[in-house]
Amino acid sequence: MTARYALYFAPPPDSALWKFASRWLGRDAATGETLDPPDGVHPDWTVDPSRYGFHATLKPPMALAPGRDEAELLAAAETFAADHPRFTVPSLRLAELGRFLALVPSAPSEALDRFAADCVRYFDPFRAPQSASDLEKRRAHGLTPRQDEHLRHWGYPYVFEEFRFHMTLTGSLDDDARAAARTLLEPAVAPFARKPLEIDALAVFKQDTRDAPFRIIARFGLP
Repeated sequence: MTARYALYFAPPPDSALWKFASRWLGRDAATGETLDPPDGVHPDWTVDPSRYGFHATLKPPMALAPGRDEAELLAAAETFAADHPRFTVPSLRLAELGRFLALVPSAPSEALDRFAADCVRYFDPFRAPQSASDLEKRRAHGLTPRQDEHLRHWGYPYVFEEFRFHMTLTGSLDDDARAAARTLLEPAVAPFARKPLEIDALAVFKQDTRDAPFRIIARFGLP
């Protein structure tokens, strides 16, 4: 099966945020190591986000277009990162996004929105067209006309004005499970809610097959 690649923001692998989130999810996407989650965390809560690794989506998972290869993508990612200075966004907060929990900035960031939009446009030539089944899976969640337009043009509905930076910590949970997860998460994320988050790198994640977990294969620092 064809590998997929994604352009994500991921904190430094030696940072407290990365270490906390990787343990919460039960897997470190930088090392591939399986981790024991904190006491009280039900494995079902994190099955989906664990497979993707801790991240915020900039350019979502994609198979490479014909004629493109991994080396070319990595070279482009290094060039893109070198052309975008690092910046900070407001401190993180725990939020409920529909039925799942994620860390989001506590206030909007124009710099972050520009960075994400640049990433969508720059890497789109590397994206193979989505299959009809992939399009239908996206549409099954219910999209607005504008989101469907983005899906058809960019391969993802949540770009540009629809973009919302978030770092997912749970899958879709019912009310009781979401409340239990929130009770555990709120004190755990408190240290990250007291200082700005530095966007310091662009990470390239790879999924070897559709059944495999994503892993970081490169992380290019922003100047």
